[in-house]
Amino acid sequence: MPSRRSLIGMGLGAAALAQAEPSQPKIRGDEYWAQKGDVKLYMFRKRLEGSAQAPVLFLVHGSSISSRNSFDLTVPGCGEYSVMNTFAGHGFDVWTMDHENYGRSSRTESNSDVASGAADLHAGIELIVRETGRQKVHLLGESSGALRAGVYAMAHPDRIDRLVFSAFTYKGEGSPTLAQRAKQLDYYRTHNRRLRDREMIRSIATRDKPGTSDPAVAEYQADLELKFGDQVPTGTYLDMTANLPLVDPAKIIAPVLLVRGEYDGIATVADLSDFFGRLPNGDRQFVILPGTAHSVVLGVNRKLFWHATHAFLSMPSVT
Repeated sequence: MPSRRSLIGMGLGAAALAQAEPSQPKIRGDEYWAQKGDVKLYMFRKRLEGSAQAPVLFLVHGSSISSRNSFDLTVPGCGEYSVMNTFAGHGFDVWTMDHENYGRSSRTESNSDVASGAADLHAGIELIVRETGRQKVHLLGESSGALRAGVYAMAHPDRIDRLVFSAFTYKGEGSPTLAQRAKQLDYYRTHNRRLRDREMIRSIATRDKPGTSDPAVAEYQADLELKFGDQVPTGTYLDMTANLPLVDPAKIIAPVLLVRGEYDGIATVADLSDFFGRLPNGDRQFVILPGTAHSVVLGVNRKLFWHATHAFLSMPSVT
């Protein structure tokens, strides 16, 4: 048995070792504004303090929730939900943006359709290029954000490193959710805004498969998002019910990860398999995440999404 003196020495040695261990780098956040003509676009960035020339990951939000309430949500008592924190911790320089008529960005008369969102991305990514010196970005879009990302990638392939399409919709065939939305098509064609109240935000968590999302997270998200009002643009709903397909897989030359939740009521397996088979780049993956629905970003099993995405973005170069 060690002597009392040796035990004290061991304790002091452990304490000294703990003091000598470097502290974990802190994540810093910074706000920016991109300009698209007269439209001001709010942008937010997270990265490890002291990091330089880190790979850029740009997160593109969907039809109903603004950027930080989609990708930078940390719910008290519910654990980490922030994609920005997670990937900043992995060493990425993570950016996101409120599209025109969402969140903190300018309010206009536009319906903020997918084409408008792709133009927003062009303004935002050019700002990122100036700020970071990086000429290419990883682009990750969820739902209609994936459509925006795809339209941008077709027009600006030189700016894309790797693409992640989460809850993406190609032609929309066989989608029960889109069939339901199509009943409101005349409204979307004649109105630039639709109601996005607390009940609608709750429905995102429950409409496909109750239990795949935590209701407390939806309530917290609604508390934050409704500060921006209960109206959002109709443009992406109109595009998804009347104008698909918007993305031509033959024109997507970057590596692509398609991510679908097992219970997604919008993005069907057949629809995505068709898209996947038409992609020209051999560096492509199609992943179905068990126990998740349309919004894999805020699902109970969101860590599956983090894992699949990080593995894809950190793939070794092909020789």
